[in-house]
Amino acid sequence: MRHLFLPCTLLLLLLCPSLPFSFAGQTTAPTRWSVREAVRYAMEHNPDARAAAERIGAADADIKAAKAAFYPQLGINAEYNRTNNPMYSFGNILNQGMFTNSIDFNDPGTTDTLQTKATVQYRLYNGGHDQAALAAANERGKAAEHERKALRLRLAFEVVRAYCTIVQAAETVRARQSALDAVEASLAVARARYEEGSLLKEDLLNLEVQRSRAQEQLIQAQHGEQLAQRGLLHLLGRTGASSQLDPQPGPDQDIPVERDVRNRPELTGMAAVVKASEALVRQAQSGSYPTADAFGSYQVDKGMELDEGSGNSWTAGVRLNYTLFDGHRTTASAQRAEAQLREARERQRKMELAYNLEMEQAALALHQEEERLKVTGKMVESAAESARLARLRFKEGVVLASELIDTENRLTDARLSHSLATASRKIAIADLRRAVGLPQFEEQ
Repeated sequence: MRHLFLPCTLLLLLLCPSLPFSFAGQTTAPTRWSVREAVRYAMEHNPDARAAAERIGAADADIKAAKAAFYPQLGINAEYNRTNNPMYSFGNILNQGMFTNSIDFNDPGTTDTLQTKATVQYRLYNGGHDQAALAAANERGKAAEHERKALRLRLAFEVVRAYCTIVQAAETVRARQSALDAVEASLAVARARYEEGSLLKEDLLNLEVQRSRAQEQLIQAQHGEQLAQRGLLHLLGRTGASSQLDPQPGPDQDIPVERDVRNRPELTGMAAVVKASEALVRQAQSGSYPTADAFGSYQVDKGMELDEGSGNSWTAGVRLNYTLFDGHRTTASAQRAEAQLREARERQRKMELAYNLEMEQAALALHQEEERLKVTGKMVESAAESARLARLRFKEGVVLASELIDTENRLTDARLSHSLATASRKIAIADLRRAVGLPQFEEQ
């Protein structure tokens, strides 16, 4: 049998390429991460995504269990016994076809029997209980699938946000490094002027303090970048060294034009939950109806105490059951199911209101970030030109060191604001796509 294992495994992978744990579906980790690769990798390796796939498997198993009610129930059993009980012993004699007029009914003697029996039973009608159970299982399966889609959309957004955060953190590091370089260049000029006697020592010390502050801010920025790297690795389901990002992450995502929250998988899944609750109401109400079953059996009896004692028999029939009074249990079950249905409908309405608000907030946030990006872009241009002029005037001894420090700080702040606005705009686009139920990228 071992030589058949490999061919069977390969055949299974070819026939079932969509299996969640098939080797054909695994994605290897790239050396450099683009945002698309990071999203694709997280879809397969994030623990939440894997758990959602398992919940779908459990829902499929529930559907199979519900379908079992529509199949006949088959059974077989075997039993051997010996007895001298008059009633059971006389029954064995009759079943084995060994009755004679000489038998004493009060003391027929010791008998034995080897009894085998095959049974079949099929439920003809039970008030729609099984149909409602299957409908509820199907809707729960749909809800699990939509829950998985919603989780994948949230996960993709979190990956995009973490990726943009890393890019913004790297920009912060470069801005802090640029500020430090500018302060060191100005400090070199200040030392030359101090040695010439054209600069006060107080101004020189102020620049040295500013350099120390710039070094401290650079260390903090580098630490922030490392934390952002760890956050992305956590979403990818990985541990270890920092991730290297692709220097060209690709074009910006498209801004959704049609914005309808009805595309949200959460709402579609909630609609399936409501349908499942409706089916559960029908299932609870089925207790007020009768049930009908068809059954049959075939039995073989073989005895050893009586010579050649054996006999076969069969039984078939239809059974009808109807509960006249169950202490209001069915009524209470139906009332409970109806209350849960009303609760599900209210939760559905609450979700619709919440997601509409979420979509509007995401649209307003994107508009704000676009306007902010325009303003910070002009701010960087003005601050850069102001810093260039201040450095020249400081070299000529026209401005004080404190004025130069203020100018350099304004340039650094402008660059940081522009970098943050750029990353925030990308995050806002990703958030708006998530809010309207769209994937981050079309191939997703």
